[in-house]
Amino acid sequence: MDQTKIFGRILSVNLTDHQSKFLSFTDQACGYLGGRGFNVWYLYHHLQPPVDPLSPENILLFSCGLLSGSSAPSAARLHINALSPLTHILGSSNIGGYAGAWLRTCNISSIIVSGKSDIPVYLYINDTGVQICDAKDLWRKDTFETQDQLKKKHPRENIRILTIGPAGENRVRFAAILSGKDHAAGRTGMGAVMGSKNLKAIVIAKGAHRHFPADTPQKKAAVKTYTSAIRSASEFKFYSTYGGAGYIEWVNDMGVMSRKNYSRVGMADIRNIDGRKLEKKAVKSSGCFKCPVQCKADLVMDNAHPEMISTRPEFEPILNLGPKCGLDDLEAIVRLDTLCTRLGVDSTSAASGIAFAMDIYERGLLPKKWLQAPGQPKLDLSWGNAATMEKLLYQMVEDKGLGSLLRLGVREAARQLGGEARAYAIHVKGLELTAYHPKAIMGTALGYAVSTRGGDYNNVYASLEYSWTREQAEKEFGTRDAVDIKSSTAKGYVIKKAVIANILVDSIGLCKVPVFSLLRSFDLDNEVTLINALTGLNVSRESLFRAGEKIAAIEKWFNLCHGKKDMKDELPELFFTENTEGRGGEKDGKTVEPRGLTHENFTAMLDEYYRAMGWDKNGIPPEPEKLIEQD
Repeated sequence: MDQTKIFGRILSVNLTDHQSKFLSFTDQACGYLGGRGFNVWYLYHHLQPPVDPLSPENILLFSCGLLSGSSAPSAARLHINALSPLTHILGSSNIGGYAGAWLRTCNISSIIVSGKSDIPVYLYINDTGVQICDAKDLWRKDTFETQDQLKKKHPRENIRILTIGPAGENRVRFAAILSGKDHAAGRTGMGAVMGSKNLKAIVIAKGAHRHFPADTPQKKAAVKTYTSAIRSASEFKFYSTYGGAGYIEWVNDMGVMSRKNYSRVGMADIRNIDGRKLEKKAVKSSGCFKCPVQCKADLVMDNAHPEMISTRPEFEPILNLGPKCGLDDLEAIVRLDTLCTRLGVDSTSAASGIAFAMDIYERGLLPKKWLQAPGQPKLDLSWGNAATMEKLLYQMVEDKGLGSLLRLGVREAARQLGGEARAYAIHVKGLELTAYHPKAIMGTALGYAVSTRGGDYNNVYASLEYSWTREQAEKEFGTRDAVDIKSSTAKGYVIKKAVIANILVDSIGLCKVPVFSLLRSFDLDNEVTLINALTGLNVSRESLFRAGEKIAAIEKWFNLCHGKKDMKDELPELFFTENTEGRGGEKDGKTVEPRGLTHENFTAMLDEYYRAMGWDKNGIPPEPEKLIEQD
């Protein structure tokens, strides 16, 4: 096998001495496919604890999946990993757009960044290699300004850009990496790691290499078949029109939408924040490289100022900046989401920090000293106060006032506050949870707990627990109750399937929206056919899933090595003890049914998951050396 033809080259950049070199993939590395799989394999073998995540010793990886940049529809993803400054375990985030595809046109699959530059720099990458360029004039600029200025610096090249904003420069623990104006690698603070290395941006000029082109009738047929399947999906037109923003009312109706820092479920008039209302504000649709869905949209919120473009928030930003913080103003949510993008912060973690502050303020648990920064007005932390939310976002980035506490993430903020406040810091392994309320949806609850990057839906994407039919569930898991979101039956096996399928999609480089939300393809049969047609490999579904199981195991081992006491697969005690119906006589929150989460059914699901994965009763996989023997 010509590994360079299949996997491309590895670009290794040491920012301390401003040196770079190209590396080749080893036989063992090839067994981890690319993207997420390659990154964790590399980190496990090259990043030995103890390591300060914000020190030069941390390693930051950007890796294309096996098919990223190829002719495959929706194969645009780039996976980013390092030791997380937020969680102190595996930092992991994924970004779409065009950056990954452009990297592949330079015949580069992975960038390994080590060390720390003595001055702010950006990388300029093309066919021939990399230049390390002075970025002092870009420092302190937001993500939009940075990209605009870089385009002026390179006017004749067809470039794509990955950049951090002020949040990454200032080491906000959940700083994001942006590409374009609506693609973000938000979770686990990869932007802070980039900032700690004085790396402002990566500029990628389009090269001449064609990665797995559809240049034969057989390949063209495979691509056409896969594209047609996506376009024929029942939700295709809806998702193309509204994006993830279109599903806000659906999640409320399903009874799993968290509100006011998870103290309530659902809201009475969800129409106030229904993302479908933004369609009349849309002026341009867009999306990722070679994706037929094109689910992004530019918005003009004020017709009097058509030059002021916003981007349509996705599902999670609307719910996290909205109901989680008690905000029901859609225009305010759009403004706050755009601000998060420009500053370069993860909207989920930032909103979770704000919701935590509002919650403990209402409960009388926030010391008064945090309500007023020197020289600034006193904060009004009442639920849904958009002006306060905006102030707190700036405070997080500027390391001022209450923001200087919240910028550390809710786990560390609660630890510093101490006392009862800790009970309302909603996280798993240090990562703030996403929008679904775990007390109301059993598979997702288990997925939050076992996710190797911490509490996050998109790392597990267990949509099969409500999108598969009861007949599919009975055939696959032996019981129709596997797709009852209120039932804990067979959820260990459901989440195993979701975990492995997600790892594989992140390692192949496909987008999860077409694969899981539209095609509901957790068996990956269509994807195997596509891989074999384009690459010439002879991959079976069984061998692909074995690779996924190896990657899952090595992610867990990486966390065991680095995370130690913070590695428990558990959920906040709040979800087992506190009633989530509206407090103080409110009637706008839904009560979770009695069949919801308990210690007993959670423990049973967790034990079942470990058995399904082939791990021991404590959730420990076979040792990596034994996995290597299987390569």
